[in-house]
Amino acid sequence: MSRILAFAGSNSSTSINYKLVQFTTSLIKDHEVDLINMVAYNFPVFSEDLEREKGYSDLLKGLKDKIVQANALIISVNEHNSNPSAYFKNVLDWLSRVDRNFLADAKILLMSCSGGRRGGIGSLEVVKGMLPRFGGEIIATFSLPSFNHTFDKAKGITEPELAEDHKKALEIFLSQI
Repeated sequence: MSRILAFAGSNSSTSINYKLVQFTTSLIKDHEVDLINMVAYNFPVFSEDLEREKGYSDLLKGLKDKIVQANALIISVNEHNSNPSAYFKNVLDWLSRVDRNFLADAKILLMSCSGGRRGGIGSLEVVKGMLPRFGGEIIATFSLPSFNHTFDKAKGITEPELAEDHKKALEIFLSQI
């Protein structure tokens, strides 16, 4: 049994990416899953001056420890102007300063979703290129477009082809952890 840490790369209290992560983790049966809401993880904008003056917060070190203790991660990233949100980029900046290889040997299911037809694919592609620099291995990806039309809180992903793509990505991920 593997330990999976799951979260969205968003600090929005109404994050659709967090809803996608919640749904995804509800489908996992034979692994220990720790689902965290990043709303509780607020960090100042990274700067070398702040790092030098204040060091690393206990909250940041705790998040890094959760990541390091996990065998695998499920992350769904939001998108702002075809890129990851400033919030998520800032989290990565802080984590990489605490430990450059904070994702060492972590297997990752990387997802994205948005209200638009591209499904946050711009952000997903940027983050897909970033995470291996910190030691992570992207096992599978999934993007859900038009979230408000393709997702229902009670039913999950309502578009059959997208539901099948999600299922396959999750199966591939789970088979390799």
